[in-house]
Amino acid sequence: MSWHKFVLGGMTGAALATAAINGLYAQAKPPAYLVIEVDVTNADLYKQYLAKNAPLTARFGRRFIARGGKIDAFAGEPPKRAVIAMFDSLDKAQAFRDSSDYKESIPLRDQASKYRAYIIEGAAN
Repeated sequence: MSWHKFVLGGMTGAALATAAINGLYAQAKPPAYLVIEVDVTNADLYKQYLAKNAPLTARFGRRFIARGGKIDAFAGEPPKRAVIAMFDSLDKAQAFRDSSDYKESIPLRDQASKYRAYIIEGAAN
């Protein structure tokens, strides 16, 4: 009889562990991607903008996927420069965008470049 209790206890523990792991996966948020298209109009000012923002974006967990590399047009006119940065979640990317430190740097960015950016929530695979 004690052998049955041991097996039943093990099966119950395994079922609870599986449910907990599945719950953790369900709670995981997909990453978010910041896509930036830039036409630098003042290189010196743009370097100042980058110097201010590199530490700031890093504080929010940004990781670069692509950064100013060679662009091959797929369809339409490609931007002069493109950047793709990944954040752990849409919330983190939005927190960076909405931060007062970032908002303070926008006038410098706009003086230095023509800039278009958007955030895309990644697919939960």
